[in-house]
Amino acid sequence: MTILKINFNLKNLKMKKYFTIITSFSLLLALLTSCNGEKKETIAQETAIAVKVSGISKNENSPYVTASGKIEAEKSANLSTRMMGYVTKVNVQVGQKVSEGQLLVSINNTDLQAKKAQVDASILQATAGYNNAKKDYDRFVALFKQQSASQKELDDMTARYEMAKAGLEGAKQMRNEVMSQFSYSNITAPFAGAVTNTFVKEGDMANPGMPLVSIEGASKLQVLAMVSENNINLIKKGMPVKVLVKSSNENLTGKVSEVSTSATNTGGQYLVKINLDKTDGSVLSGMFVNVQFPLENKKQVVSETVLIPESALVKQGQLTGVYTIGTDNVAILRWLRTGKTFGDHVEVLSGLSADEQYIVSAEGKLYNGAIVKIQ
Repeated sequence: MTILKINFNLKNLKMKKYFTIITSFSLLLALLTSCNGEKKETIAQETAIAVKVSGISKNENSPYVTASGKIEAEKSANLSTRMMGYVTKVNVQVGQKVSEGQLLVSINNTDLQAKKAQVDASILQATAGYNNAKKDYDRFVALFKQQSASQKELDDMTARYEMAKAGLEGAKQMRNEVMSQFSYSNITAPFAGAVTNTFVKEGDMANPGMPLVSIEGASKLQVLAMVSENNINLIKKGMPVKVLVKSSNENLTGKVSEVSTSATNTGGQYLVKINLDKTDGSVLSGMFVNVQFPLENKKQVVSETVLIPESALVKQGQLTGVYTIGTDNVAILRWLRTGKTFGDHVEVLSGLSADEQYIVSAEGKLYNGAIVKIQ
């Protein structure tokens, strides 16, 4: 009897334990369900943000062919040397204005000085030999006329004179060659302009062909623009163009000076050069621009440009996007790839289709997933 009673009590304890676990689980499930219900109710009660939407505008018959480009100096040069030697002094700094012929970089020319001394000595020796040979030649010419010297003696003296003369000329040419190398030890500015970069410092070893300093002419600026194959036949030399500087929104004018007929080395784009009209000091080489080539016939433009207002764009670091309307009137941030700027509108290259709407303005702060109400 005692054993049966113990077994019965154990069974009761296990059943109570199981009952306690089941009860706790039920309470937890009910609590989670209640929380979810409250969360859904909170979301449902969230105030919708009033927004205005617009469709994408298409610039189908633009009176311009547009292209991106970059401003460059009409004159530019990377200066190097044809000799090897240590840089003894860099006489200029980046941004410094220089005049034509101004000394920029000096290179050690000790070896050249030694060669020059050898050549000068050779010239003295050759000059002395030439003078003696000329005197002998003149004397034998006079003796031959007096029939006091034979033809063979005159011929030998003539050959000696010509050899001495050639030796002197060779020594002079060698001196000219050595002197020309001195210009490569003193690098000077080929034209007036500004220093854009220095590639060496004092003590560096300069090698033939290695760039030492670069300069750009300050007189005239030009634009190098890349035009697609669809529009290159519409661009003519001498055509007046409008140029928009992206960084400052400054409008410039110019004329087409060159039109390339090959896209072999330019990635399928055709190079067009534009000479800019007078510019002020705020326009610098290296600035990016948009170029507009005006057309007589608007229907000539083959490509279609998709534009959206710049005010509708959302920028986060280097990313650019726009808010679109998703299902259940939810704002969705869509990242875009943008192109050229046309006034207050920006070209959309990818990220939006032509039939999609986007949010132009909102009466509250938008975020990804926000509930919106279209006005």
